[in-house]
Amino acid sequence: MLLATFKLCAGSSYRHMRNMKGLRQQAVMAIGQELNRRALGSPNPSTWISQVRRRSSLLGSRLEETLYSDQELAYLQQGEEAMQKALGILSNQEGWKKETQQDNGDKVMSKVVPDVGKVFRLEVVVDQPMERLYEELVERMEAMGEWNPNVKEIKVLQKIGKDTFITHEMAAEAAGNLVGPRDFVSVRCAKRRGSTCVLAGMATDFGNMPEQKGVIRAEHGPTCMVLHPLAGSPSKTKLTWLLSIDLKGWLPKSIINQVLSQTQVDFANHLRKRLESRPASEARC
Repeated sequence: MLLATFKLCAGSSYRHMRNMKGLRQQAVMAIGQELNRRALGSPNPSTWISQVRRRSSLLGSRLEETLYSDQELAYLQQGEEAMQKALGILSNQEGWKKETQQDNGDKVMSKVVPDVGKVFRLEVVVDQPMERLYEELVERMEAMGEWNPNVKEIKVLQKIGKDTFITHEMAAEAAGNLVGPRDFVSVRCAKRRGSTCVLAGMATDFGNMPEQKGVIRAEHGPTCMVLHPLAGSPSKTKLTWLLSIDLKGWLPKSIINQVLSQTQVDFANHLRKRLESRPASEARC
């Protein structure tokens, strides 16, 4: 039984068996169950059982890395690429020009990035701990349409691993209906790095979500939100949002610039209202 199960796991490394996810998972579980049965049947588990148990644990962790299809691996890579590109843009402090600044300190800046186009950068301080923002922006992403009037709906189409997912977003009309219905299909990646949280994304293709009649399929460029506790005030959060969008269609640049910068300002205001009206204890329910 045990030898046959090992052969099954070994066979899963062949190309024609790579997509048999359930088979590989059952094989790893079978190894563990067989080892436990043999160990319980003997007062002193033999050395080889202990060695094989350790090796089977290692095998299980390696198999986890191969449980993704080629398409899922491509999405994972695309999400990581979006994060690296977006963070690279934010890390370059040169060339930013102020678009607008509010009385409360919220400000939007912009610059033109080669091969990307014009990007917008929102910087705000929110009087809430980082965990609350992460909860609302990542864990409760699909509820964003409840509090952000610029978003009609966000739906997670597929989750890949712990921190990558494919989303479909329906945007509300803007600028007095001059900007008609738009939707976005994006790959998003949410990761924590020490005390910093990053949510990044970019446009992708998803076969189960084709373009819809009467709706223009716009595209997110490399975009991200960065959250971290405000220095000296850990109960507050510094939020930086890099926005890069191709709205498609024919639109004057002046309207695009106005819509995108105002969208970021509005987002900050709506987010604060949401956090104030929904206490942390209620948000976890």
